[in-house]
Amino acid sequence: MIVEELKGEYILDISQLRKDMIELAGGKGANLGELVSFDIRVPPGFVITSKAYSYFIKYNGLDDKIRSLLNSNEDSLQISNKIKELILSHPLPKDLEDSILSSYDNLTKKIGKEVLVAVRSSATAEDIENASFAGQQDTYLNVSKSELISKVKEVWASLFNDRAIEYRKSKGIDSATVEMAVVVQKMVNSRSAGVMFTLHPATGDRNYIVIEASWGLGETVVGGRVTPDEIVIEKSSLKITEKRVSHKVLKIVYNQSKKENEEIDLTNSQEAEQISISDEEAIELAKLALKIEEHYKRPMDIEWAIDADLKFPDNVFIVQARPETYWSFKNKEVKTEKKGISEERKVLVRGLSASPGIASGVARVILDVKDSNNFKKGDILITRMTDPDWVPVMKIASAIVTDEGGITSHAAIVSRELGIPAIVGTKEGTKVIKDGEEITVDATRGIVYEGKIVEEAVEQPKQAVGGQVQGLSRDVLLSLYPVTATKIYMNLGQPDIIDKYLDLPFDGIGLMRIEFIVSEWIKYHPLYLIKIGKPEEFVNKLAEGISKVATAIYPRPVVVRFSDFKTNEYKRLIGGEEFEPEERNPMIGWRGVSRYISSQYEPAFRLEVKAIMKVREEMGLKNVWVMFPFVRTEWELKKAIKIMEDEGLERVHDFKVWIMAEVPSVITLADRFAKLIDGFSIGSNDLAQLTLGVDRDSELLGRMGYYDERDPAVLRSMKKLIRTAHKYGATVSICGQAPSVYPEVAEFLVREGIDSMSVNPDVVISTRRSVASIEQKIMLQKLRK
Repeated sequence: MIVEELKGEYILDISQLRKDMIELAGGKGANLGELVSFDIRVPPGFVITSKAYSYFIKYNGLDDKIRSLLNSNEDSLQISNKIKELILSHPLPKDLEDSILSSYDNLTKKIGKEVLVAVRSSATAEDIENASFAGQQDTYLNVSKSELISKVKEVWASLFNDRAIEYRKSKGIDSATVEMAVVVQKMVNSRSAGVMFTLHPATGDRNYIVIEASWGLGETVVGGRVTPDEIVIEKSSLKITEKRVSHKVLKIVYNQSKKENEEIDLTNSQEAEQISISDEEAIELAKLALKIEEHYKRPMDIEWAIDADLKFPDNVFIVQARPETYWSFKNKEVKTEKKGISEERKVLVRGLSASPGIASGVARVILDVKDSNNFKKGDILITRMTDPDWVPVMKIASAIVTDEGGITSHAAIVSRELGIPAIVGTKEGTKVIKDGEEITVDATRGIVYEGKIVEEAVEQPKQAVGGQVQGLSRDVLLSLYPVTATKIYMNLGQPDIIDKYLDLPFDGIGLMRIEFIVSEWIKYHPLYLIKIGKPEEFVNKLAEGISKVATAIYPRPVVVRFSDFKTNEYKRLIGGEEFEPEERNPMIGWRGVSRYISSQYEPAFRLEVKAIMKVREEMGLKNVWVMFPFVRTEWELKKAIKIMEDEGLERVHDFKVWIMAEVPSVITLADRFAKLIDGFSIGSNDLAQLTLGVDRDSELLGRMGYYDERDPAVLRSMKKLIRTAHKYGATVSICGQAPSVYPEVAEFLVREGIDSMSVNPDVVISTRRSVASIEQKIMLQKLRK
């Protein structure tokens, strides 16, 4: 198929490619050629093959330099920057450059005019069945002939983006062996664009095609910068069963006069509320999707675009197709059985999926926790937002829906711990959902439906709460789960639910929050109890809650975190108004250790220490350790430890003192902190927030991609902490959400040698299995070397 001339060796027309040519054209290029082979409408273009990339690397003598950098001890970001600079600073061989420009000229002749092109990455380990690599390498749109060569080099360089390097590590792929082909295609003048799946991406249901669409170029959808319109089409009938029009805040279009892409604010325009794709275009896309799925014989993830310059159906283009990589490998298929509702289900509101699961029940709209007396077990809580005062209500709810908050809000964190489906950030849930109506909360997709929907598994194994198989002894249960060198701890806040999780395979409690005991069991502000002469009430009830957990899991450790209420939360405790100041930003205000060492709060902190003493000395529960939250400086920690020692609590072989690593200063001075304590526990939520300067509950910044615990700056901080802590004999754990939500973060931490991970009960089993698999992979890789 490849002719002998230079151009034929290094450049191929898309129509010459087939799906088995990944080594030559990369995953994207091979798949595009395969689409053309069975008459799928694809923008015309050519592929600069992986051989051309290899030719460039060898011509400039870069091979050994790149391999040396990849094998160095520097972090991924440093490695990435150095390799990319090598590629960008070296020229293409003259014959290769001429061949690329000649191919561009042939494309313009075919179309009849000079065209702008998309220059797209197509790595040889990309868009394969078990690794999508979506977003790992770069693509450039609306590229002119004069820019083409420089953009090709930039795409080659993006093969070594730091995230791409880390992602390949997580998949066991050697970056030194991966090559890059480049797809050059005529730009579609996108009126609308987006993605579609040949199964439901939230539920895995293969009976539907789901199309996500927005105005302009598709990068707003792919990059998560807008909430797209959504059309759900039933495969068997090709009928639209569900349609949702979103408020689309922007579009990206090419500005001819400026010769660059331009972002247009749609906030106040009619387009913001108009659906961005017609029904006939959606049906045409569905037909193409079915054809693609039938050819590949597996669910597919497809990118598409509608050309503003052409007439239907010639305006409908497929610009990428790759195997769907998540549900395709799930063993369980889910079917939806609808009872008592119409075929076309009515969507009430949408929000962020904070704690997965599905529940139906009676909605109770409650704006003030004081009005929750009539809330019954099994009702669904609909409120603006939650705080510790809401926990008693949350514990008996079958699901929770809030107007405000993100995936790290109080409602999200508590719901995950309790195993309750929750959707947050709906904006108008309390206005749209009527008190007393029957609803279904699908917290896997982030949708609240009118009426009741029953979901059941086709081949569902017998399960109990927590994921354990029923009817087996504890010893047999534990033998089902793999042993890991990395300890798997569990997060807990509610002492009275520990019995629910006793058979889970965890090595201890890595984070026991005492805020729940204070807000539910004690209810009074500790300084108020001191004022009225009842400090022992605080000590005794706190000790009772801690001992309940420590006794239940003895001799496994329980790491008790001292209180970390913010001023606005403390103020809600009985008597709290008298002792709490007003703060503009309590999240970074008077909290954690800064409280313990203040003359005002120190007496209350001593009550917390006395409770720990009572549990360890009077009750004999030596498996209780402590952890200081929100540590900022070395000097404040020294003062807090001194107060603790004054009360008789000192570091010994069976009493460990940890601190939370949430504030970047702890990472920076890890060598100093490591000399004062026994261990660190990474709070990835706050660490990401404070490292990136982003409010973790900001829906706007979250949608724009700013809050991301996988950000290289956050990962580098974690890596530095682990290495420094180990150098000085301290251990490192993590109790934030990152390893539970992002498997690549879990693998990154295991490879860096983290000592333990503490996760919510619902993911203890999956985390243990995942960590075991990662550890085995690491051992095999070392053996092979």
